[in-house]
Amino acid sequence: MIEQVSDFSELNEFKHYDIFALRVLSLAKAYGFSYPFVRFFRQMADDGSVTAIFHVLDGIVNISVTAEADFEELSDFLKFIGFSSLFCSELLELDAEYEQGSIMKTSKKIELPCDYRVIDEYPHLFDLFNFIDYENTDFEAWYVDISHRIRHGAAKAYTINIDDEIISSAIFSSIYNDDAIISAVQTKPEYRGMGYASSLVSAMCCDIKGTAYLLREQGKNESFYKRLGFENCGKWRMYK
Repeated sequence: MIEQVSDFSELNEFKHYDIFALRVLSLAKAYGFSYPFVRFFRQMADDGSVTAIFHVLDGIVNISVTAEADFEELSDFLKFIGFSSLFCSELLELDAEYEQGSIMKTSKKIELPCDYRVIDEYPHLFDLFNFIDYENTDFEAWYVDISHRIRHGAAKAYTINIDDEIISSAIFSSIYNDDAIISAVQTKPEYRGMGYASSLVSAMCCDIKGTAYLLREQGKNESFYKRLGFENCGKWRMYK
C-alpha cells in the first residue's frame, strides 16, 4: 500500500538508510508537509513495515527502496503520477531510459592544508549561481529553493576565494542529522590541478560529524574522490 505522509513519525518508521533516504528526510526537514508543490509518500507491506519512502518535488521524484518493496506497485504508481526525472538505486527497475553512475561515501576526516586560500561558508548565492553555470535553470527558482534549504539547516554552500573571486565551489545539497550530500563541485579551468577542490571537499567532510555522500557520474573523478577517503557503495539511476 502506498500512502501520502503528513509528518516525520511516518517517515521515521522506514528503517533503511541510504543517500536517497537522506534526500527525502532532508527535504522534509526543509519544507515540512504543508507546501502543495512537494509531497512525501511511503509504501507499507502487509506486515506493517515500511519498504519505501519518496518525495515528489515539482515533477522530480527521489525514492529509497528496500529489497522487500513491492516494485510492481511502485512502478504502477510512478507511471500514474508521472515524473520529469526519478532518482533511485539500481534496485528499482522501470521500463524507461536511464542514466547510471556510482554512489560514494566517506566518514573519514582528512584535513588538507589551505594556505593562501579563503573558504567562504556563506557565499553570495547570485555569484555562486553564475560560477556554477547551471544549464537551463531559472535563477529565481534555484535561489528560492537553495536559500530556503540553507535557512533551515538542510543545505550549505562553500567556495574558495582568491582576491574576492570564486575559484572553486561545492554545495551540501542535502543535510540531515550529521550526514550530508556533496554536489556541484567545480573549479575554474585555470585553477584546476592545484588542489583547490581537494581542499574544499576535505574541509566540507571535516565540517560534519557523520557521513558525506555523493552521486558520481559513470567513469568520472573516481580517483579524485578515493584520494579523499571516499569509497564506492552502490549505483544510482536517473530515469527520464
